[in-house]
Formats: sequence, structure tokens, C-alpha cells
Amino acid sequence: MRLADKTILLVEDDENLAEALRYNLEREGHRVETAVDGERGLETARHSHADLVILDVMLPKLDGFEVCRILRRESDVPILMLTAKGEEIDRVVGLELGADDYVIKPFSMRELMARVRAMLRRPRLARAETARVLRSGDLEVDLTSHTARCGVEALELKPREFELLALLIANKGRAFTRDQILERLWGHDYVGDARTVDVHVRWLREKIEPTPGRPSRIVTVRSVGYRFEG
Repeated sequence: MRLADKTILLVEDDENLAEALRYNLEREGHRVETAVDGERGLETARHSHADLVILDVMLPKLDGFEVCRILRRESDVPILMLTAKGEEIDRVVGLELGADDYVIKPFSMRELMARVRAMLRRPRLARAETARVLRSGDLEVDLTSHTARCGVEALELKPREFELLALLIANKGRAFTRDQILERLWGHDYVGDARTVDVHVRWLREKIEPTPGRPSRIVTVRSVGYRFEG
């Protein structure tokens, strides 16, 4: 399937904005499905084969945060959130619920299309990390079942956390810059902030480090980025 042959689900209740987004997405060759409230958006997502979901935060019936939370439990489809709120806490909430990226209204259509292209080009975990089960100490990452364990405990990882952990374990001892991690997991066209990597590393440390405040597995390499020590 070519990049331009993607199906995008747009969940937006602003009729004028939805029409403008549909026009620009279809002009790039995408198929666009639409929903005007959260309940309908969630139902459509469950029955469609969308390659990307563009999800407004302020929706009737079920807000975008709740739709994102439920959808992320059921699918790893990329989610781009639209929000009129500029406070960092709202952006963090969206990321914590499993959104892959966000755009703050008002936005330029060029910026949003760039975000869409970047997310559709996002590479899946490189299978050059060829082992189907990656292990380090009591950590185990199964690439086939997309599950991870720490000892006997199953880890509840968001899709991006899983990919980050797998990337680091597969390259144990190698230091990655933030930009390298962004390119590997978010795609080379990603236009967000490199601090996104720091946020995901912090979340991952809270789940796999014996003492998250003094990490011994995912260590910070000063002036470089991060390295997995085991």
C-alpha cells in the first residue's frame, strides 16, 4: 500500500474544520472516514481498518481523552490528538493515555499534514533486532505476542514504550541520541519535540527500574542520550 493510499478516521465535531481536514487529506490521496462525536468515533474505529486516527479532545457524548484511553487498550493504531488547550498538562494527559502526537488549535494545515505524513511513515520496530524474544536479566520482551515481563510480573506498556524498550534491549550497551530514537520510533519526518523521548524514558523507568530515581537499566549518557545497561 502506497503512503497516499491510507485510511484516516477523523473524529471532529466542528463541521467547518472537519470539512477542511477532509479536503486536504483527500487531496493527498487518503480515504477519510468521519465521526462527529466520541461514541460514534469509537464505534467507527472498532469496525474500520484505519491507518491513523485524528481525534479532537473536546467532543460531545465522549471526550477525546476517554476515546483515546479506550481505543489504546484495544488497538495500536496511531492517534493524533487535536486540542484547543495549550497547557502542558493537557498534552501530557493525552500522551499518557496513549496518543502518539498532538496539535494545538489553531494550527496551520501545512503543519498538520506534515504530522500526518510523519505518523504514516512511522517505522515499526526494526526486525534487524531479529530475536523474537529479547531478554536481559529478569526482563523479557516478546516481539511476536507484543508482551513484556519483569520477573513474573506482566508489564503494562503503551505501544511506544514497548517499542522503546525493545529497541534498547536489542542494542544493549549502545548509546542512542534523542534524535536517533525519534527517527527510529517516530519516523524521520516527526516534527515534535525531542523531549517526547525523555517523557517516554521516564514512564518506562517507572515500570522497569528497581529505583526509578536512580536508574540502573536505562541510564542517561550525558550530552548524548540513553543507553541500556541491563
